[in-house]
Amino acid sequence: MNIVVLDGFTLNPGDLSWDELKALGSSTIYDRSAPADVLSRASAAEILLTNKTELTRAQIHALPSLKYIGVLATGTNVVDLAAARERDIPVTNVPAYGTQSVAQTTMALLLELTQHIGWHSETVRVGCWTRNPDWCYWDKPLIELDGLTIGIVGFGRIGRAVAGLAAAFGMQILACTPNPKAGPPDVSFVSLETLFRQSDVVSLHCPLTPETRHLVNRERLSWMKPSAFLLNTSRGLLIDEQYLAYALNSGRIAGAGLDVLSSEPPSADNIMLKAKNCVITPHLAWATRAARSRLLKIAIDNIRAFLQGNPQNVVN
Repeated sequence: MNIVVLDGFTLNPGDLSWDELKALGSSTIYDRSAPADVLSRASAAEILLTNKTELTRAQIHALPSLKYIGVLATGTNVVDLAAARERDIPVTNVPAYGTQSVAQTTMALLLELTQHIGWHSETVRVGCWTRNPDWCYWDKPLIELDGLTIGIVGFGRIGRAVAGLAAAFGMQILACTPNPKAGPPDVSFVSLETLFRQSDVVSLHCPLTPETRHLVNRERLSWMKPSAFLLNTSRGLLIDEQYLAYALNSGRIAGAGLDVLSSEPPSADNIMLKAKNCVITPHLAWATRAARSRLLKIAIDNIRAFLQGNPQNVVN
């Protein structure tokens, strides 16, 4: 089998091995591929792997050798699934590889918003502690999580993992999900409006669909407490950034922690980059070495299962 990886760098910048993949067939691995490069690079591919490089209907129909598409991620919006189905090409993804890593990053964003560890570390480095007349100081409010309420929008694997971590901090837990199933006894399932109104922290853990695009909009931001925080480690377009920036800059809510934005990388004039009380990380929640190692292993297992005639994790 001729295997082509269109954009392998973010998954493996050099600290993992491609050897197991190479054992399955002749393999060509590109760090990145521009849209104009896709057809030439994939022209002889029977197995094509992509992370964020888009595969359009026209491209899929223009690759006669193509037999299999593997997405090196959970989300599959980069592939025209209908076009692949028309050609009987299975498309697979990699579910559940980064659950704990994303949950950990969610809590890290919350802790930065409430404890300001990074901020205070920098003030120490520039001499504020050395010059301080007292033995300690803090110049931002420090907030204890115990007893606060976190509202989790989407209660799949990651939402449940966040709930477990939040419970360990003594937080009360609300959740909103389309099909609530039996959850831990300390989780209360409520409507979206109730969640936004009652939560001290709202954390987004739902997929991007036409129904969830701009789920966080002007009206729902107006439901939040002025002291509340918003967290997003899912997809940037869940939030209408214009209204979030306004809510932050006007003090309508207390802060936001974002690992994703509406376009990535963001343009220099993205409104969120200058919003007040906003912690932004560069879509890194998924990227611990442990999570990336699991992702690569599952992606290779997906290919192996396909070659054995028993494809797994097929999304189309």
